[in-house]
Order: sequence, then C-alpha cells, then structure tokens
Amino acid sequence: MTLSVDLFWSVRSPYSWLSVDRIMKMSQDYELEVNVRQVYPIAIRNPEFFKKVDPKFMKYLMLDFMRMAEYLEIPCTGFPTPDPVVQDMETLEIPEEQPLIYRMVHYGVEAAKQGKGLAYIHAVGHLYYSSGLVWTEGDHLAKTLNKIGMNLDELESKFDKNFDKNDATINESQRVLETAGHWGVPNLVFKNEPFFGQDRVDVCLWRMKQHGLKPRKQP
Repeated sequence: MTLSVDLFWSVRSPYSWLSVDRIMKMSQDYELEVNVRQVYPIAIRNPEFFKKVDPKFMKYLMLDFMRMAEYLEIPCTGFPTPDPVVQDMETLEIPEEQPLIYRMVHYGVEAAKQGKGLAYIHAVGHLYYSSGLVWTEGDHLAKTLNKIGMNLDELESKFDKNFDKNDATINESQRVLETAGHWGVPNLVFKNEPFFGQDRVDVCLWRMKQHGLKPRKQP
C-alpha cells in the first residue's frame, strides 16, 4: 500500500534545500507519494517578522546553514545570487516590489501539477545553493528546468494567466500547514502530524513505518 505525505516547502528556505536529497531518496526507496506544496517564504507572508527578530538572526542562520551543509556532506556555495526575495540585509526591510519570488513559487505549483514537484525543488535548490551561478543570468534557469522536462517560456506564459488560481493554492497550503499545527518549512505532514525541520525527516520516516510504510520492490 502506497502512503502519502505532504511536503511544505519554500524556494527561499536554505533548510528546505538541506532536506531535499533525503526526501527524494525516501520516495525512491519506499512505497511513498510525496506531495510538494509550495508556500510563500516568511518574508512574503509576514514581512514584520524581520522587524521583531534579533539583528544577529540572519548572520547566525547563514553560519548554521553552511555548517549543516558541511555536516550533511551537501555541496553548498552559499545563499542564492541574487536572493529570490528582495531584502535589505542591513535593515532587513522588504519592499513590496518582488520581481522574482512570486514567479519561482508559482513555477513550483505548475511543476506539481505536472507531477514534477520533487524534481523542481531539487533542480532549483541545486541551482540556488550548489551551483555557484548567478541564477538569473543567461539561460541558467531555462537549462535547469529543461533538465526536468519543463520549459521556462511556457511557465512564464502561465504566470499571469494562472496567478490568482495558483496564489489561492499557495495560500491554501499555508492554511493546511497551520491547521496541522505548524507554520515553518521544511515540513513533512503525515496524517495531520507535522515534522518541522530538515532534522525531522528521519523521524517522519520512522512514523510512517509505524503505519505500514514498505520498501519498494526492486525490479
């Protein structure tokens, strides 16, 4: 029997990137369907968040992210260049004009519609955090999407056309996550039980095994 788990994911979350390889392997090794549900990053959902945190928050986040990447032996070149969310890293102010983040989240929704949700977050995460490239330059993004059978021009043509519908899908995913008892990402939710953080992937796997999760039969 194939089990199902929801993965709530943000394209700006470095800790989300640290979870992807293990979640992909879990879906390959076990009779498991992973439903990728995009949510907007906290900077978009709640810009006031950064006005309330200690100024050392972002500096520590980057230190810990790079340390965890090294510990997990995940190649990492640092935070994406450019940051998909326009934000002043000195004041942590977030302007309303955001030319990148809405596109990247909405592209992820379109990928999930095509059954490529996991492939999308893996490909884009690698481009952001492990390629060392300025991901908006040239055809880096187009080539990344081509590798998973997606076309950037087609996604862009759907961006305005499907904006309201996809925006509603994203907001509904956030509502479902909060109903399950959490708000952050990465978050695996199994039978309405949230497993928050890249360090809870194995705990979620343990729980699913209690509910009968079986290894995939090898050919």
